[in-house]
Amino acid sequence: MKFTDEIAAKLAEKPLKCINQEYPNKTAHVINSAAEATLTPADLHPAFYGCFDWHSSVHGHWMLVRILKSKPNFAKSFEITSILENSFQADKMQKEADYFTKYEVAKNFERTYGWAWILQLDKELATWDNPQAKIWHKNLKPLTDEILRLWKDYLPKQTYPNRTGVHPNTAFAMSFAIDWARATGDKDFEKLLVEKSKYFYLKDKKTPAYLEPDGSDFFSPSLEIADLMRRILPQKEFVKWINEFYDERSIENISKIPVISDINDFQTVHLVGLSFTKAWCMKGISDALPKNHPLKEKFKKTANIFLENALPLVFAGNYGGDHWLASFAVYALSHK
Repeated sequence: MKFTDEIAAKLAEKPLKCINQEYPNKTAHVINSAAEATLTPADLHPAFYGCFDWHSSVHGHWMLVRILKSKPNFAKSFEITSILENSFQADKMQKEADYFTKYEVAKNFERTYGWAWILQLDKELATWDNPQAKIWHKNLKPLTDEILRLWKDYLPKQTYPNRTGVHPNTAFAMSFAIDWARATGDKDFEKLLVEKSKYFYLKDKKTPAYLEPDGSDFFSPSLEIADLMRRILPQKEFVKWINEFYDERSIENISKIPVISDINDFQTVHLVGLSFTKAWCMKGISDALPKNHPLKEKFKKTANIFLENALPLVFAGNYGGDHWLASFAVYALSHK
């Protein structure tokens, strides 16, 4: 399924609408005093206050950057640029960075899902040879540096991975972090991530993916692990690992399209996102496998089925999906 200008234009409408929409809003701020109780989302996060929650605003910004970068003659380029220019002001990004040290327990804020999307956003800007993008990247740097500092401090202390199908999933975050480290040349961080990935998952066998998904999953825990391991293992080692990781019952189950009983429910709609994340994991895994491996073509075809099924649903619900699903669709469609 191709990421056409027409599809991009329809998807872009979602973050263009919500990036400056402050309410409704689900903050994750821990209130330490009565004075903090009156702080609005925009007070706490002057750049990433919209789109219902901080991480959705971050990946909404990433999505608009990706569209501008990949489609330089895009019809909505001026509108997108104006919104991004407002967000990527140096003072706003400095305040976003300061948040993590200004407030008590804030160092745990958005660990590690939101952290991963910040690095994804930074990578998109860092690898774009565009004068305006270079300014945005420079202004984002204090926040990127703060996330990197927190992650490097946390990773050695993370004894166990989170194998959930929602935000705290460790394999997803580490995949994005490895991509960032390689794109920016941070060899030390890459080494830490690779070693911890092997510590967490290298011995995994016969994963019970036949039990997936939970009722509000937007990640397949097993596919996120496989998508991480294909990044860090040589092909022969990855083939051996994945052959022992999945059995036929699990493969059959993760290939099923999720049933969406109520697309207007803010939790059930997560299952639409599950199709997009399954698609991008399957595409990545398929590309990493040799031509003769039975999962190569199966995952490639199944990924397209997931995309074709989920894309119309991005436009079928309410704000529960509108504030985030479009960015997942763009990543799945444009991910290589």
